Amino acid sequence: MLILNAHPDHRKPLDPVDAETLGVAAAQEVERYLSFRDNHRPTPLVALPQLARELGVGAVHIKDEGLRLGLGSFKALGGSYAVIRLVLEEASRQAGRTVDVAELHSPEVRAVAAGMTVACATDGNHGRSVAQGAQLVGARAAIFVHSGVSDERIAAIARYGAEMIRVDGNYDDSVAEASRMAAEKGWTVVSDTSWPGYERIPGLVMQGYTALLREALKALPEPPTHVFVQAGVGGVAAAVSGYFSIVFGESRPFFVVVDPARAACLFESARAGHAVKVDHGEATVMAMLECYEPSMVAWRILSRLADAFMTVDEEEAVAVMNRLARPAGNDPAIVAGESGGAGLAGLVKVAADPALRAQIGLGPDARIFLINTEGATDPELYEKLVGLSPEAVAEANAVPA
Repeated sequence: MLILNAHPDHRKPLDPVDAETLGVAAAQEVERYLSFRDNHRPTPLVALPQLARELGVGAVHIKDEGLRLGLGSFKALGGSYAVIRLVLEEASRQAGRTVDVAELHSPEVRAVAAGMTVACATDGNHGRSVAQGAQLVGARAAIFVHSGVSDERIAAIARYGAEMIRVDGNYDDSVAEASRMAAEKGWTVVSDTSWPGYERIPGLVMQGYTALLREALKALPEPPTHVFVQAGVGGVAAAVSGYFSIVFGESRPFFVVVDPARAACLFESARAGHAVKVDHGEATVMAMLECYEPSMVAWRILSRLADAFMTVDEEEAVAVMNRLARPAGNDPAIVAGESGGAGLAGLVKVAADPALRAQIGLGPDARIFLINTEGATDPELYEKLVGLSPEAVAEANAVPA
């Protein structure tokens, strides 16, 4: 299912605040912050020429975020970056001067961080990033998880010393409880979704994602003509579309937002013409995308910059996991989690349908940019769906470092 963006704001300029948040100068500053992370290195940009031939396009490139900062997800760039920024801002306020990231591990900054608690709700990946950031600076973290988050993902967050708080219901219920308890206890909410009156911190989270785009554009042989990016609340999709629109202007690529059919809050918002909350039904296997209401900031950006919205089904997402694990020809193997290949699932779906191809101008010379947003963040589930362990796939992986 695919619809073109008919919003009256489509192709209008970004709001000035969003343009500043996702601009080149801000992205350069994110890169500078990353340079102080011991385990930082650019993630691979992977070319899949055999898949491109099969899909009838000129090129397919995937940015593999399954290798990001030891967390296995692009979200490692967002939550931890926001935590570091917030701690340094508080240290600057207390010191009466600007405290730079170069002072991150100083006794003064550690003392400030020790008095702070950051909190968030998560499906898994964002919470790990916030918890890692808190551990890095010496702050406390309280992470709220709903009933659909697997025990393995909860344990992966707890390893960073976070207090884990279980919440009955779905992701949106955990967001509400995190906000309520943080207000009661004086904690700082570091959410990747936004609502009226709460925009700046989710903006910092999205700002952190721009680092992967700077890396990708340095590695791509030519600018992309089409981008397919999966969405939960819309943060990474907004970051990609926003940054690319600033860099490329009117020559920006055609941008497609891909939702799980069972949690299609952005697709339904596009169909309604305004942000909507969709009903919670049967859970999707794409657990990191199981969100039922878009981020207010993300929707503001995507209503202007997304060119199309579409959905993919459960079996399509799993088929892509398997295809990436067992590539054809000389394409390298990629470990993609249940949500990681959803953008590629959207491309495969469009490429197989002549009417959809024509609708978005997907011709034989099209150059596609995708993001594998996560690796096997739940290895047991990955092996169940793919029939191979992540380690076995990684051993066959010929991706250059």
